[in-house]
Amino acid sequence: MRVTVAEDAVLMREGLVALLERFGHTVVAAVGDAPALLGAVRHERPDLVLTDVRMPAGDDDSGLRAAVTLRTDDPTLPVLVLSQYVQPVAAEALLDTGGGTGIGYLLKDRVADVTGFAAAAAQVAGGGTVLDPEVVHQLVRRRRDPVSRLSPREREVLDLMAQGRSNGEIAELLVLSGAAVSKHVRSLFTKLDLPAEAGGHRRVLAVLAWLRSGGPG
Repeated sequence: MRVTVAEDAVLMREGLVALLERFGHTVVAAVGDAPALLGAVRHERPDLVLTDVRMPAGDDDSGLRAAVTLRTDDPTLPVLVLSQYVQPVAAEALLDTGGGTGIGYLLKDRVADVTGFAAAAAQVAGGGTVLDPEVVHQLVRRRRDPVSRLSPREREVLDLMAQGRSNGEIAELLVLSGAAVSKHVRSLFTKLDLPAEAGGHRRVLAVLAWLRSGGPG
């Protein structure tokens, strides 16, 4: 199996390379950032991409975004993502590509189980889906009607957002100040786990969450 590895921590990257080679795989590229990952994959056409979510660590989700880009370009490209902790939004973004097949999302702690990690890599490369138990737990919690986390006032604001109302119109209809409406909107975005990176799309994503929950009530 030909593998491209992306990990900004040098020791971790070298460890992953050694581990993969121990199981008879060929690492065709080992890189430390998202742009290098995109270039390496497009040049080498590997059988599996193994990437960290955050590169550099603690910065942003550039590794995950690169993985989503690669999967969008080629939905059949197997990708196994490693992360220090569970990021449900990132996991869902990845699972939404390619019909959810040939995808893996594991916590880095799982690499300590060498045999299990190697088996997971092979399973993803073969078109399977491998999710860390903690990732599954977080996704289940996330999918339990996220709208139920909202306060009654936040639900009213979301209901009006779903009707296409602007913040100014919501303020007038609910007899609130513009600042109060903005505060409620920010709060409901947070409770619905909508990332700041989504920008203006967060209003759309919030409405989708409202629709999945069955609407008002």
